[in-house]
Amino acid sequence: MGRLIAVVVFVALLVPGVLLARAWGLAAGRRAVASAAVEFTEPSAEGAATLRRQAAHGRRWRLLGLLLGVVGIVGSVVVLAEASVFLWLPVLAVGLLAGVLLAEVTRPRPRWALASPARRPRQAEQVSGWLLWTMRAVVLAELVTAGSLWSSGNLGGAAAWAVVGVPLLAWLLAEATLLRALLRPMPADGADVPVDEALRTWTAHLVVAAASVTALLPFGTLLLRAGLDQGERVSESFDVLPVALVAGGFSALAAGIAVAGFLLSWLRPVRSSAPALAG
Repeated sequence: MGRLIAVVVFVALLVPGVLLARAWGLAAGRRAVASAAVEFTEPSAEGAATLRRQAAHGRRWRLLGLLLGVVGIVGSVVVLAEASVFLWLPVLAVGLLAGVLLAEVTRPRPRWALASPARRPRQAEQVSGWLLWTMRAVVLAELVTAGSLWSSGNLGGAAAWAVVGVPLLAWLLAEATLLRALLRPMPADGADVPVDEALRTWTAHLVVAAASVTALLPFGTLLLRAGLDQGERVSESFDVLPVALVAGGFSALAAGIAVAGFLLSWLRPVRSSAPALAG
């Protein structure tokens, strides 16, 4: 009976990861709609220039993030030598995600004429509230888990600062970006409205995905570690808690990898194939 309960708990705790992946799959449909709206309109000259500037801005910052990741790998090799080999992928991932977040939070405001009186879209029109609040919940859960392991002495040193500082900073950058996108007035020219909506949608999903990944992957790792440590200290008749922790860890890691896949699909900049941009 105990093993049956453990299996049920394990399967049940995999469900949230599946639901999160499903929600991001639905977000891909929102992306397709926003992209199609831009494809079937002819932006103004300033709207076309805005698309080019925004695409170049994103490429520059993501390249900088890649360079930061490479520098971090070199630094880890210098400090830790052979012991740093397992840190290469996480350090590179953090650099790339930092490039994505910094690109979005520093995006220049479009130079087109603004609507008067100012009109602003609702946040629900940019990103699903379920994805937004899931990001916030995951960041909070990751910070609480890291704090609990830190206070119990099971986590310390540079690793503790990394698993607390990186998700927290990523979340703050994401919230700042979402606030900027929410407060920016809409353009006056109706032909540029689909471009503006697509840019907001891209930005909102990029930062929510990046912040979610920076929290989900360390959260899953911490749960796995806690589950394995717990399993070594309990008897066979009390195996539900470690199974739950391990299942939660696998679910968080799988969800983080799935969200990272969707994040990669959103990196392609907003484009328009209208005749005005053909040259």
